[in-house]
Amino acid sequence: MYRSHNCGELNASHINTEVTLAGWVQKSRDKGFMNWVDLRDRYGITQLIFDESRSIKEVFEAAKTLGREYVIQVKGTVIEREAKNKNIPTGDIEILVTELTILNASLTPPFTIEDETDGGEDIRMKYRYLDIRRNPVKNSLLFRHKVAMEVRKYLSDLDFCEVETPYLIKSTPEGARDFVVPSRMNAGQFYALPQSPQTFKQLLMVGGMDKYFQIVKCFRDEDLRADRQPEFTQIDCEMAFVEQEDILNVFEGLTRHLLKEIKGIEVEKFPRMTYEHAMKTYGNDKPDIRFGMEFGELNQFAQHKEFPVFNAAELVVGIAVPGAGNFTRKEIDALIDWVKRPQVGASGMVYAKCNDDGTYKSSVDKFYDQDDLTNWAKTTGAKAGDMIFVLSGPADKTRAQLSALRMELATRLGLRNPAEFAPLWVVDFPLLEFDEESGRYHAMHHPFTSPKPEDMHLLETNPGKVRANAYDMVLNGNEIGGGSIRIHDKATQQLMFKYLGFTEEEAKAQFGFLMDAFQFGAPPHGGLAFGLDRLVAILGGQETIRDFIAFPKNNSGRDVMIDAPSNIDESQLKELHIKLNTII
Repeated sequence: MYRSHNCGELNASHINTEVTLAGWVQKSRDKGFMNWVDLRDRYGITQLIFDESRSIKEVFEAAKTLGREYVIQVKGTVIEREAKNKNIPTGDIEILVTELTILNASLTPPFTIEDETDGGEDIRMKYRYLDIRRNPVKNSLLFRHKVAMEVRKYLSDLDFCEVETPYLIKSTPEGARDFVVPSRMNAGQFYALPQSPQTFKQLLMVGGMDKYFQIVKCFRDEDLRADRQPEFTQIDCEMAFVEQEDILNVFEGLTRHLLKEIKGIEVEKFPRMTYEHAMKTYGNDKPDIRFGMEFGELNQFAQHKEFPVFNAAELVVGIAVPGAGNFTRKEIDALIDWVKRPQVGASGMVYAKCNDDGTYKSSVDKFYDQDDLTNWAKTTGAKAGDMIFVLSGPADKTRAQLSALRMELATRLGLRNPAEFAPLWVVDFPLLEFDEESGRYHAMHHPFTSPKPEDMHLLETNPGKVRANAYDMVLNGNEIGGGSIRIHDKATQQLMFKYLGFTEEEAKAQFGFLMDAFQFGAPPHGGLAFGLDRLVAILGGQETIRDFIAFPKNNSGRDVMIDAPSNIDESQLKELHIKLNTII
């Protein structure tokens, strides 16, 4: 056997035990007559000692040739360590080595395999297999495994059945671009990689599977950010004979279970918030409620004065920033510059300081008296020592700009504590949203989302006001999951396709298989999908998902380790009946 124990389990109780270990050389310290080597594996580090006076000469000399990341096997005796290290579990012992086998030598790594490495992100992505040896990445992958196991345990205990669905499917319009795969056996035709298993999980409900889940890879060909990957993992779920409340209860339970089992946290409150309230109060549909700074709409107290900027605005809205009354003019100017960046797009910002004596000092004192500013403070909830920041302009854009400012201020003020968790449901989303470019409505979630029955009459007269039986799970300002009650009858689904601009022929060509299935006794059903990558990152106290994925792509969608995507051989293209245009 290569090892009797791992490098993280030996302690004082093993003293005088003969052991065999195997792993990587973390580092060595050669003192001439004595050589110490730190041996590392996935489980920890054990110190080895090669002593000129106690070791076999050949073994002692071989130890001097060991380099970083050499793979070795040693046999020896566990002895008490003179200079103990209380920072590691094996710090009370070391191994007096009697046999040494070099299993494989190693080139010098391009960066140090340490918790704090000297390697930049690009080089670590290229040598990801080396990066995985580092504790931060290794522990993130182990953490992901733990979360996935708890998900499977919780859902399996509730009689959910894990069913795999196909990866080679039909291309359907679900918002993002599909990754397409040419079919050699069906010349000129293409599969698509699934953006989600949406239609298949609905068909499983038609098939009577009742409670389905799957931890599944999904694919979207979209522009990437630090928190996006072209291939990502979903906890995909569907249930039959359920209403919205049933689904919310099950997956609120899953979230509570994960927070308790993974983080040791009991969640007391799990609020529900309508989409309309979220947008009006926080400026987005995934509010971070770990802190306040709720929006206060100020039109009533800011317009019809002599300040033309506010008078011309559709919306004047502000937030009270706790303790920001001590911001310097330099800090305030920097924030004004921040909101004027193209990424935010505000034209400027007004501020009002709440003095300790109950008076106010604003950047627009010329136009507003103390009574006006008192009303600003009441509306935003500002107290003495706070600062009110105000933006104005078109309603939707201004809310988005103030939302960005709110999150930036919370980050600067340390209000986004990664060890604090504040989940909530956002419900009652609009069923449809109007796209100015195409001049028609699009499904806000997907075409299979059921409208609220009480809003069905609005489809003819005011489709933008129809609410969906849809819901999102939000955790710490991130959407970690979303779902809906599905349409389960052919007539309603045909009506939905009509309002989305599909002709009858187009709907049949794209989704005929689903419409046919609905004619064979489809049960009422609904579901939800959690983004596993993002959920794990947030539970792990991080904002980005990359370190929780074993082999991620970069922001250009490239795997720089294996150099993909890449060109393929001309013979493969010929087999697939594909001819490439010249790329200029």
